[in-house]
Amino acid sequence: MLENLEYLKVFYHVAKCGNLTRAASELAVSQPAVSQSLKQLEEQLQTELFVRASRGVKLTKEGQMLFEYVERGYEQMSLGIRKLEQLKNLEAGEIRIGASDMTLQFYLLSYLEQFHEKYPAIKVIVTNGPTPATIKLLQEGRIDFGVVSSPVEAIEGINVTPVREIEDVFVAGRRFISYKNKMLDLQELEKMPLICLEGSTSTRSYMDDFLAKNDVYVHPEFELATSDMIVQFALKNLGIGSVVKDFAREYVDAGLLFELRFNKIIPKREFCLVQNTRMPQSVAAKKLLEFMK
Repeated sequence: MLENLEYLKVFYHVAKCGNLTRAASELAVSQPAVSQSLKQLEEQLQTELFVRASRGVKLTKEGQMLFEYVERGYEQMSLGIRKLEQLKNLEAGEIRIGASDMTLQFYLLSYLEQFHEKYPAIKVIVTNGPTPATIKLLQEGRIDFGVVSSPVEAIEGINVTPVREIEDVFVAGRRFISYKNKMLDLQELEKMPLICLEGSTSTRSYMDDFLAKNDVYVHPEFELATSDMIVQFALKNLGIGSVVKDFAREYVDAGLLFELRFNKIIPKREFCLVQNTRMPQSVAAKKLLEFMK
């Protein structure tokens, strides 16, 4: 095996130029240094690679065969370096993010819009899923980072940074107008037709835990996959929806839905940025995180 791959670099340039002087100029070294490198290479390979020609040098048959392989390898390495420069300059690259419908819509989307406007060549892939699924993708190294809703279980190697407060509410339409502006006891939820998210989400787990701590246990009339659908069901007076306030804000402001009031405040929680501390971030991912922070 060759002791010095620099000799192949010199070989490549001499073969391309067919002239020692021009090759030396391209390499920014002296002609004697080029001659010495070729001599060392031929000695190591125990093969003559060049013969003198009228205006420089010409490859031997063995030299031509070697050049065909070296050329492919050298050009691939050069391409790799160019691609690396593109990544560093944010002229290419990919970011993989994990997010739920909620964190994407009410936090991440505005940052992605700004980022894409400034760096349109960066491909962004968002994997949609609840908090537990996003944490699993992060642990497996399949995403660069995630934006989830708390609560987030403490896991070694996963850094959790709160980035925005959110508030859980119960909303209803005109069928339940008798509850409007009344101070209700949480126990009354047990008698109400509730519309909730499915049980695999952090939002559903958070609400179930909060109610259980207050000795309230509910059996929802409907369990749906998305908060958007909960709001639509509430608008159709099919029940009382349990959602994060952002989803219902537009309809509450318009008077189509109202928030129920309770004698115990539901504690606020957060959207959180989650990162795997054992996995290095790409240049593009670092830049997007700068936007978000």
